[in-house]
Amino acid sequence: MRIEADDAYANVVVPNLLGACDLDGRDRRFVTELVYGATRRRRALDHILEPFLTHDPPPAARAALRIGAYQLAELGTPPHAAVGATVEATSKRYRGLVNAVLRRVAGRVEAGVDWPDDATELSYPDWILDRLRADLGASAADEALRAMNGRATVHRRVDGYVQDRSSQLVIESLPVDTDDLVFDLCAAPGGKATALADRGARVVAVELHPGRARRVVENRDSLGSDRLDVVIADGTRPPLAARRADLVLVDSPCTGLGALRRRPDARWRVGETDVDRLVDLQIRLVEAGAELVAPGGLLAYSVCTLTSAETVGVAGQACLDDFEPVAVGSPWRVHGTGGLLLPDADADGMALFCWRRSG
Repeated sequence: MRIEADDAYANVVVPNLLGACDLDGRDRRFVTELVYGATRRRRALDHILEPFLTHDPPPAARAALRIGAYQLAELGTPPHAAVGATVEATSKRYRGLVNAVLRRVAGRVEAGVDWPDDATELSYPDWILDRLRADLGASAADEALRAMNGRATVHRRVDGYVQDRSSQLVIESLPVDTDDLVFDLCAAPGGKATALADRGARVVAVELHPGRARRVVENRDSLGSDRLDVVIADGTRPPLAARRADLVLVDSPCTGLGALRRRPDARWRVGETDVDRLVDLQIRLVEAGAELVAPGGLLAYSVCTLTSAETVGVAGQACLDDFEPVAVGSPWRVHGTGGLLLPDADADGMALFCWRRSG
């Protein structure tokens, strides 16, 4: 209810609520699966529920119905268990409605659901499906969207930090030597910055928002890194010396359409107009980063999204007169002058572009 009605972020509100309870590990994982799953599959679940509703139910009843329908349609929970447990957890005021509707939903799921269109079946807004099919091709787009309807795999680095495999591959693809000077212009929460520092680089992490900058500091301190400094500043106007860095990383804000599995509410939060707005920011960040690269140094641009506008479009529009593209190689699939990873069962989607400054 807080995610939908109050626009709360699932990856913030769920851990906060779980932190205030005494559930064991198994039940914590189950709560997360129910909330994340029912949020991802909201459109599909509402389609399953719709024939059995005469009017739009109150938010509390709608939430209970989605949770119950998710267990029936997605988790394969036996109907008596899914219906009984959901009714028991529902406010007494709505138990009759939830019980009656979910029992009918169980029969519909068993008989097979007729989907009106692919976007409803995959549970995405129409624009995301249409945009990614146009940019990636229908087969690749549908495969990526299905992958992001599953639960995220937890990856831990050797230092214990939890970081998606695709983000780790960004760092693994960047050549960094001991004592190289690295500027990370969009650093929060600090996963890439701490990984670069762990490889021996001297890292200056730039983050615009003080709260997010504190997260970088907290992650740095928890890992015991002494080669990472954090600066609160605007990455489009960084207070850093020009032409000094061996590597500048611009891990830019984006629509996040490659990481919708771990951000279940993002598919309903992001709109198509956000693409153009973010492209403008991304170009300004890349061009600002380019000013900081020393002769012979490397500029890297990464985003966890899949749209052409935010990937090959930014790479083609940014003014990088004295830079030459550098191929990123395997396991990245060729994507313009850079590389692309499509989301799969093990990792998020990610794009990476690199350029070398002449001299």
